[in-house]
Amino acid sequence: MNLKIRKFYLNLFAIILFLLSYFLFFLSLEECYEGEDICCMKFSWMKIKIIEESISCILTIILLELIIIGKLSKIHLLHFITVFFLFYLYSHGIGFDNHGYYNIAYFFVIIIPALIIIYFLHHSFRLKRKKIILLYIEVILIFLFIFQITIYNSNGCEDWAKGLNETSIDNDKNKYGCIIQIPKSCYYKIGKYFLDINKYSNLNCKNFELYSKKNILSSSKSPYINKNTSYIGFPLINKEEKYFVDMNYQTYMNMVLENLIDMDNLTLINFLNDKKPEITVDFSKSRIGEMKIDINFNKTLSDKRKELEASSNPYSKNIMIIFIDSVSRANSLRKLKKTLKFFEQFTPFEGNYNKKFPFEIFHSFQFFKYHSHLYYTIGNYPILFYGNKRNFSNKYITSDLKKNGFVTGYVSDVCFNDFVRSYHNFSFDDIYDHHYAICDPNYLNLSPKLECFYGKLYIEYMFDYINQFWKKYNNNRKFALFLTNFAHEGSLEKLKYIDNIIYNFLYNLFNQNLLKETTIFFLSDHGASVPSIYYLNDFYKYEKVLPMFYLLVNDRKNINYDKQYKYIYQNQQTFITGFDIYNTIVNIIYGDKYFNDETISSISKFGKSLFTKINKKNRSPKNYSMELYACI
Repeated sequence: MNLKIRKFYLNLFAIILFLLSYFLFFLSLEECYEGEDICCMKFSWMKIKIIEESISCILTIILLELIIIGKLSKIHLLHFITVFFLFYLYSHGIGFDNHGYYNIAYFFVIIIPALIIIYFLHHSFRLKRKKIILLYIEVILIFLFIFQITIYNSNGCEDWAKGLNETSIDNDKNKYGCIIQIPKSCYYKIGKYFLDINKYSNLNCKNFELYSKKNILSSSKSPYINKNTSYIGFPLINKEEKYFVDMNYQTYMNMVLENLIDMDNLTLINFLNDKKPEITVDFSKSRIGEMKIDINFNKTLSDKRKELEASSNPYSKNIMIIFIDSVSRANSLRKLKKTLKFFEQFTPFEGNYNKKFPFEIFHSFQFFKYHSHLYYTIGNYPILFYGNKRNFSNKYITSDLKKNGFVTGYVSDVCFNDFVRSYHNFSFDDIYDHHYAICDPNYLNLSPKLECFYGKLYIEYMFDYINQFWKKYNNNRKFALFLTNFAHEGSLEKLKYIDNIIYNFLYNLFNQNLLKETTIFFLSDHGASVPSIYYLNDFYKYEKVLPMFYLLVNDRKNINYDKQYKYIYQNQQTFITGFDIYNTIVNIIYGDKYFNDETISSISKFGKSLFTKINKKNRSPKNYSMELYACI
């Protein structure tokens, strides 16, 4: 056959193989549904997805080898560059186009070793060209086999079922009716050595300069700001109805940026009065900028809520919820060791009073079999705060709180009114009295990297906001919701970087006697679910649906220890869901009224308060139509 014709057919065949590589790569993606925060990948399909992507990798590297040895035209390097940048570097998020960590992981597991091997073979052994491709495939298979065996041999799951204070999952079916499946292998012990991208960064936020002032002002078309100002205020988003319409993330961000306020304009500031910004950034002293938080204490609001306190007798004066998205119970124990030591010191022994603090009001509980309803936030958040799924027949929990005299505060790193209200015909009773969501173009959400924000990790400002809210309304009943996406990434390593921050926040409040008469919910809505290299491992499959949930109860006045504390102690090993957590919050708000007042319409018919006896016979994931669960 003519050499030119043979080259033509070979190049045509190469194009077909490249197209097949593209096709297999896109086939390995899973489509995300609009409005959900995670792709709906099912474990049963992931093996096929990984095989498809592996074949795509191998085809790409074989074609690269043919280019190197001169069998194919160098024009095909354009295909390889496309694959390299578009597929294996760009694809690192959680949407349809950016679908997760396992892409990058496979790139480094397959492509990088392959390039090293090819270079080594070409320049050392001078093997015949025809044997190199077969040898490459063999080496890759051996490499993956050794990689797999190493992981299995070095990673038992002996500590996976453990809890606080030397406790562990109790799989006595006669007592609790729910048996948690224990994984056979746990890859996370290997992953911590090569997936923690922040380990060697030596990040110093005090010297870390963002786009800062230029980025904010160039993104804003606000009529209330002078482009030359060095002191920028973010509008109060709980004071205007326009901020609570149905909109997406970017539209909400734009609306906030288009209403930025010039804090140097004293006439404007005086005019705003009770709408004066609580969050400001000052660039007058530093290019990095300094974020200032100054919550507007509302004495009129405080007095009105105090008048309402007499009409109810809640189980706790204060309720605090620290909600960290995408944290499994097991990963919380691995990465939040210091924070959980704070909870551990208050755990009861054998269901009785805490021996270390026999006369204290502090008692903490851990829930081993708490299941997420679905493995993405929009499927769980309505359950936790409405007591319902997406049928918002119930009012948002803030309505009950305000009616019973609680001042409400909310902080989130999601630029949104909250996760749910855009789907709900809200009233202003639903809106928090103090509300801060980070809507700043200098902040990048859902990044696996630690993010500096005006000289500190951004999450520190969120705790500063709640800390200030807590202190300014110290004499009021109050409810604070802290919601973060900090752990919403696939490496499972980033979470440990906020352990000290959470611990210091709780310890300082405790040390200042500011946690008196407070119940703290420390929880997540689902476990690890961002696609990653772990996706095929069984520990990841179980952790996806077993989120963390710890409860610290600090009020002895209105709770019957012989009954309610006995029940909540037993419920630690009972199958529970977000419906039960919601009803527990309602129970705390209304106290004993929860049991005998039929006018409380917000009680969820799907759940029970954790202060009551839960019948294990009525508890099954199948009863809640759960597709994925670890309880059998």
